[in-house]
Amino acid sequence: MPFLGVLSMSWYNEVEYIRKQARLNNEFFANSLPMIASENVLSPLCKEMLITDFHGRYAEGTPGKRYYEGCEFFDRVEEKAMELAKKLFNCKYADVRPTSGTTANIGILKALIKPGETACVLDLANGAHISFGKWGGAGVRGINLVSYPFNDEEMNIDVDGAVKLIKEVKPKLCLNGRSVFLFPSPIKELSQAAHDVGAYLIYDAAHVLGLIGGKQFQDPLREGADVMTGSTHKTLPGPQGGMILSDHNEATEAEKSFLRKINFGIFPGVTSSYHLHHVAAKAIAYAEHLEFGEAYAKQTIANAQAFAQSLFERGFKVFGEKLGFTKSHQILLAIGPGKGKEASKKLVEAGIVTNMNTIPGDNDPLNPSGLRLGTPELTRIGMKEKEMSEVAEFYKRVLLDNEKPSKIKAEIKEYRKDYQELHYCFKEGFRGYDYHKLV
Repeated sequence: MPFLGVLSMSWYNEVEYIRKQARLNNEFFANSLPMIASENVLSPLCKEMLITDFHGRYAEGTPGKRYYEGCEFFDRVEEKAMELAKKLFNCKYADVRPTSGTTANIGILKALIKPGETACVLDLANGAHISFGKWGGAGVRGINLVSYPFNDEEMNIDVDGAVKLIKEVKPKLCLNGRSVFLFPSPIKELSQAAHDVGAYLIYDAAHVLGLIGGKQFQDPLREGADVMTGSTHKTLPGPQGGMILSDHNEATEAEKSFLRKINFGIFPGVTSSYHLHHVAAKAIAYAEHLEFGEAYAKQTIANAQAFAQSLFERGFKVFGEKLGFTKSHQILLAIGPGKGKEASKKLVEAGIVTNMNTIPGDNDPLNPSGLRLGTPELTRIGMKEKEMSEVAEFYKRVLLDNEKPSKIKAEIKEYRKDYQELHYCFKEGFRGYDYHKLV
């Protein structure tokens, strides 16, 4: 046993290194302004689900029809999650198994379109999500992609041009997947055109799922979308994961066939077991959003609009000016040709966490000209319109006044001391809802 002590010390050092990085990460975000539009934070109850025994178990199949024994308790959780999801989104079908929004999208593509068939999509430079692009899931599936025309001024799909395109190319699917999602999409018009040529319309609500659940955005399933996919960790502040929703039911054989295809696309299509602890946390997130979602979504959008206006007043070029900048949680800034990365690096040095982003006209996603900003996390920690003006001033000082990032970082750390508790979630009777300290 001569090396036991050495091996034990090596193991200890490795473990401590990993734990230290987790603590440093928490400290970093606790002292910063997190404004990445695709991120949010979990409630204590959601986190509790992630450390349950569910995390190491398997449950292939559907409740009551498993390939493994021992799923009795999880079956109840999944059934409750589906029940809550259908209630939250007022629909007849919910699949909570996808392990991400992208997995949900790929499952739908597997279910409803064959390689070589045509789908209409949005260009990446115009705000599309990569899973519906040639480098993502649609490309993996071998789909022929045709891009919708885009209105740069309105930051939206050109309705007349898109309807004309759909009638001309007669696609199998009309995809609405967006990573920059400032305004509601013209779903009524596009779904009518899609159904006229025998196509399905798929709405990727990854970014706006919580706004839809909070009844503060468009309602795609009522506007004609056949399927809505989404991520459960953005404006819906749950665990990282995905879901699929539809208002189709099993009233006819055609409807049954449609839903069977979707089920098969997810399992065994793109999932085996599906992270049971995340499903349990999703169920908690749906319950919390049924209680708090409307107020949270309303404040998130109000904050985004106030923030965009404040940036504009300080001299920034903010997209969507004529339409009030945004009707979602997102803001899109034009920084300068190829300067998005430089701006995001400078901001993070000052304690402001953002991401570079393409804007209309960009061709290089690695050197884009814009920044995408979001208000979900700042709203979650209790900030409102007044704070958005103060945050905009930090942006001005970093990017326009060129003050030293280190000076501003110290000020932001002090500023954040008053914003450390989570809002819009169950807190009574639960310990430690200072989320940055929950490692």
